[in-house]
Amino acid sequence: MGMLRNQAVLVLVAALAVAPDVVAQANRWAAPKCDLKPGHRSVNSGINYLKSATETRFEDQRQKDLRDASNALLQALTSENQAENPAAWYYLGRYYILVQDFSGADSALARAEALRPECKDDITTWRRLVWVPTLNAGIAAWQANNTDSAMAAFRRANAILQTEPMGFNYLASLLFNAGQHDSAAHYFRRAADIAATDSARVQDRKDALYNAGRIHHSLQHWPEAERAYREFLAVTPGDPEVLASLGSVLLQTGQRDSAFGIYERIIGLGDSVGSFSLFRAGVEIFQSAPEPPDTVAAGRSCRAAPQGRTNRPATPARIRACRDSMATLMRAHNTVANGAYRLAAQAFERGVKLNPYFRDGLFNLVNAYMALNDSVSMLAPAQRLVTVDPFNRQSLRLLAFTYQRVGRLDSTLHYLRIADSTLIADVTVSGFDPQDTTAVLKGIVTNMRAAPSQPFSLVLDFLNGKGEAVASETVAVPALAPQATHPIEIKASGGGIVAWRYRKG
Repeated sequence: MGMLRNQAVLVLVAALAVAPDVVAQANRWAAPKCDLKPGHRSVNSGINYLKSATETRFEDQRQKDLRDASNALLQALTSENQAENPAAWYYLGRYYILVQDFSGADSALARAEALRPECKDDITTWRRLVWVPTLNAGIAAWQANNTDSAMAAFRRANAILQTEPMGFNYLASLLFNAGQHDSAAHYFRRAADIAATDSARVQDRKDALYNAGRIHHSLQHWPEAERAYREFLAVTPGDPEVLASLGSVLLQTGQRDSAFGIYERIIGLGDSVGSFSLFRAGVEIFQSAPEPPDTVAAGRSCRAAPQGRTNRPATPARIRACRDSMATLMRAHNTVANGAYRLAAQAFERGVKLNPYFRDGLFNLVNAYMALNDSVSMLAPAQRLVTVDPFNRQSLRLLAFTYQRVGRLDSTLHYLRIADSTLIADVTVSGFDPQDTTAVLKGIVTNMRAAPSQPFSLVLDFLNGKGEAVASETVAVPALAPQATHPIEIKASGGGIVAWRYRKG
């Protein structure tokens, strides 16, 4: 499964903005900013103990006051018929805040708000007052790679304030990174539902829906994935990547016509969505093709004796009927798979038309043609692929295989020899991130030979949509021991960068 969207964008929450007459810290005393009278002797005692706990300078006295406050308030609620008294619940929530029990505080404050709605703003202030530092503690722990502490802090933050999606998103991202994908999907869904209640949180909602959909998709939770994708598309109807993901889910659930209709819609969007969206959609479409049925196991089944008649082999008529059934199954599979491959090829073709030198687009287009057994169409993009990526063994072998498919054996042997014997080093570009005025390229150079390599230079050109070099950078590759590697990371400046190529300097 691909990377999640905005998976680890950590932003410290600004300090809570409060009026001068509002309490600034949770461990200081402040009267409620709403009409909330104690109404009972034990509740009043609890209030006095809480106030004393916040004002004393002595820790042992503070702990005693907190115990006495808890006893008084719980006694009022349990044995003194104060369960409908909002002040009892409100101050019990304040007690739980002081002892850092945020689940208890959430429950008590929720009861107080239900009984006295006019206290909502005051209660929300208290919630946010403890949510902000707790969330920031989680962010700080994450940035320090203390993921267990970060998750604990985010859980506590989410317990006290459940109207902000940020903590749920962060917790979901950590759970995803820890391999707890079911839990991650659950919390991304929570974040999406929370963000849906606030028109200012549209992007948060979209990111959470995308991430929930991708996780459910990878887990083959088809109804949940479909729901997330459809909700996303209700906000952004023309997103080609999510459309393609929805098409994949529909294809996996037997809704072939609907899936292909979505794929055709994506391709019909053409230039308006840009090359990278078309390339991503093409990958989704290609990967949606079903796996071929297990004909080996089916063949053994055809030759096996009928059930309950182990002493007699299968009859020729039964074998023929079984094989005819297998052939029908394969034809049905090929119809669906080839339909997906054909539509994927069309998406890649549209993308390459807009961005003719993008390496991954060319590579995927060649593989789509290969899946369709379209040997003639493979050659031109395979040749261009090697002009862009000339020292990559995977690209060279793909061109060699293409020449083999079209019957040019001399060219096949030539490129196999380069890939396996004469290549000075294997160059693999692992990351390419073009922005408006910059682009970052990351990769690795590997000496695949049994002898040390010689030092050399790579010239990397950063290209616009016409294949023109917007910027060029030279990388010095040192001598490498056998199987040794050398990392590459380059940041180039220039507008309109959408692709790269390299050559020996």
